[in-house]
Amino acid sequence: MKRFSLKTAIITGGGSGIGKEVAKQLVLEGANVVIGGRNLAKLEQAAKEIDATGTQVRVVAGDIANPETALALVATAEAEFGGVDILINNAGVFNPKPFLEITPDEYDNFLNIILKGKFFMAQAAARAMQKRGGGAIVQTGSMWALQAVAATPSSAYSAANGGVHALTKNLAIELASSNIRVNTVAPAVVETPVYNTFMSEEQVAQTLPTFNSFHPLGRNGKPLDIAQAILFFASDEAQWITGTILPVDGGVMAGK
Repeated sequence: MKRFSLKTAIITGGGSGIGKEVAKQLVLEGANVVIGGRNLAKLEQAAKEIDATGTQVRVVAGDIANPETALALVATAEAEFGGVDILINNAGVFNPKPFLEITPDEYDNFLNIILKGKFFMAQAAARAMQKRGGGAIVQTGSMWALQAVAATPSSAYSAANGGVHALTKNLAIELASSNIRVNTVAPAVVETPVYNTFMSEEQVAQTLPTFNSFHPLGRNGKPLDIAQAILFFASDEAQWITGTILPVDGGVMAGK
């Protein structure tokens, strides 16, 4: 039997990068998945790549900063697949900018997408998981919430993810009696389309390789590197682990 047979997972930010890779791996291991994101066309394209048959994947488009989007993701999982067992709380945004230049709107954007989005998505999913007798929530945090990096000033992003890390520990305690585990992975530089949101293709091609040496293991992360850690936390192999923040960072947090 596959590791996630008969399980249903919601993946936010599931249309690209880490979220899409997690969805793909979950489907390969037997799960049904509901992927969320803002862009319906992008989600539908991702769904075809994740499961060409269309039987194990559904999509819900919406802004995760709006709690109604979280409710819609849960409603779809329950209606289409019978419930929620796993939440991959992954949606995020990244755009380095000096602290003294960040506007109130930019600050709100980081907090709304990264922290508020994960908070109310976890709340909606946990209520659904209680009906199933438990579940697993795995969040994407950030190495930047553990360690500041001069080359990538990201105060608002880091503060929002610091909140995600604190949320992880609090939810782990509050939801333990419901048999719901909550853990977070904290990636360093991972080669995903997020960098294309604030750099051109040419800039990405020039800039990302310069970060290989930033990681003691000598290379940037790939979505699969993070997905494998997320899948471990989501699986029964991690059934005695909750409230953990795991750096998945090529060795950055160990020291340079």
